[in-house]
Amino acid sequence: MSAFTPLSGLLGGMLIGLSAALLLWCNGRVAGISGIIGGIRRGDSLWRIAFLMAMGAGGMTTLVLSGKPLPVPASSPLLLISAGLLVGLGTRLGSGCTSGHGVCGLARFSVRSLVAVMVFMATAMLTVFIVRHLV
Repeated sequence: MSAFTPLSGLLGGMLIGLSAALLLWCNGRVAGISGIIGGIRRGDSLWRIAFLMAMGAGGMTTLVLSGKPLPVPASSPLLLISAGLLVGLGTRLGSGCTSGHGVCGLARFSVRSLVAVMVFMATAMLTVFIVRHLV
């Protein structure tokens, strides 16, 4: 968070909103990443793979243009993989992820998404408190 500036946050938020709106307008799909990944096995996988590749390319382009070194994970690979699997399980249990509920669902005034985001945030705050203060 040391490189955060309001301008970069605003620009990033605008790009996320634009990409979510374009996907909904042009393809009729919600930009929920867990749903996009989960649907790759279906017959309409080309746009899903293209969307995921563009997300990765955008992040890498930003990193390269910033001139900063590649980030080094602060945790063990086993812990990162375990965390990723738990997040994947949580997205299945919650019928969506933060991008689907938080960005797209809240923008559509979905009550279900509002409840999901409140649960996500409360769980995140509790997890940080436990890890930072009790463990």
